[in-house]
Amino acid sequence: MSILDRFSLKGKVALVTGGAGLYGRQLVQAVAEAGATTFTAARNLDGLETVAAGLRRQGLDVTALSYDQADEPSILKLRDAIVKRAGRLDALVNNSVSRPMKKGYKDDVAAFAASMHVNATGLFAITRAFGDVMAESGSGSIVNIGSIQGLIGPDPTIYRGTEMSGWAPDYFFHKGGMVNFTRFTASYYGARNVRCNCVAPGGFRTEKHPEPFVRQYSDRTFLGRLANDEDLMGIVVFLASDAAAYITGATIPVDGGYTAK
Repeated sequence: MSILDRFSLKGKVALVTGGAGLYGRQLVQAVAEAGATTFTAARNLDGLETVAAGLRRQGLDVTALSYDQADEPSILKLRDAIVKRAGRLDALVNNSVSRPMKKGYKDDVAAFAASMHVNATGLFAITRAFGDVMAESGSGSIVNIGSIQGLIGPDPTIYRGTEMSGWAPDYFFHKGGMVNFTRFTASYYGARNVRCNCVAPGGFRTEKHPEPFVRQYSDRTFLGRLANDEDLMGIVVFLASDAAAYITGATIPVDGGYTAK
C-alpha cells in the first residue's frame, strides 16, 4: 500500500456524531470525501439530513440517523442500526456535545449535572458501545473531539471589551476528563488493535464573534487567526486512517499554536 493510500478511508465505515454543528459539518465532509461509508447522528435529524443530502448531491455516501447521547438505549439502537446496514464500524468520531450551562459558573448544579450526563456519561456509553464492535472485528479508530480548554485554564483577557466570557466550568471539566478517558480507552482496546486519540481544537471563528475577541484571540496564536471550517478535516481523516496505525492515546492540539505560545 502506498503512503497516500494509507490516508484513504475507502472501504471503511465511519460514524461522526453531532454532524450538523460548527465542527461537525466539516468532519462529516472530511471522512466522506476520504472515501468512507459515512453515518452521522444527533438529536436534530432535520439538520443532519440537510448536511447529508448536500454531500450526497456531490456523490458522497452519507446517511443521517437520530440518537440521544443522554440515553443509553438510544445509543445501542444507533449501534444496532449501523451494524445492520454496514456490517461493521471502522471509525467513531465523538463530536456530540451539550452546552446546558447558560449562566456559567453561577448556574444551577442541575445544569452542571445535565451537562455531565451527556458529555461524560454519554461519551463513555457511546465509546463502549462502538468500541466493543470494533474490538470484535480486531481493528478500529476512535477520535474524540476535545478542546484546548481541556488542556489549559481560561484566559479572561481575550474577552476584554465584549460581553463574552470563558467561565464554563462544565466544559473545562468534561473536556479535561476526555483527555484522560482517551488514554484509558486506548489502553483498554489496544490489545485488540483499536486506537483512541483526542483532537483539541482551538477557537472556531463565527460571524457572531465581536471584533475585539477576534483580535485578542488571534494575537494569542502563532498563526494569528481562529480556526475555520476546514482546519479539522485533515487531522481527523489522518487519525481515522491507516496512516496513523501506530498512534494511540495521544491528544493533539489543532489551535494555530495557542497552547504552545
